Amino acid sequence: MEKDKHLGLRIDSETHEKLKSLAEFDGRSINGEVLYLIRQAILQHEQTYGKIK
Repeated sequence: MEKDKHLGLRIDSETHEKLKSLAEFDGRSINGEVLYLIRQAILQHEQTYGKIK
């Protein structure tokens, strides 16, 4: 999988702290946690509505 895309994301401090806690709990970096959550959302969407091209 190519890893050449950059995504800037602005989030409020409370959300950032909660995301950091989730990442630490799961043994991931914040970036790794964001990627995990995005992939889970895509998987759930595809299971409901079919494969995304």
